[in-house]
Amino acid sequence: MELVWFILVGLIAGWLAGMIVKGGGYGLVGDIVVGILGALLGGFLFGSLGGAVGGGLLGSIVVATLGAIILIAILRLIKRA
Repeated sequence: MELVWFILVGLIAGWLAGMIVKGGGYGLVGDIVVGILGALLGGFLFGSLGGAVGGGLLGSIVVATLGAIILIAILRLIKRA
């Protein structure tokens, strides 16, 4: 059941990040992938920096979305080069 929540958080985070960064979404599968990778990146960064966001579903979505935004920014920088 945790895998289903992880995928759902990834989908929401990927979609939100696509809307915030003004690049649009990447389709259902792309949003899930960006969101999941963003969740991993966000969790790593917040853990390394000692940051704490409220737990639960909302906290997970916030951290995953921030990680996905960073991931999208990095991918766009690489794509320009």
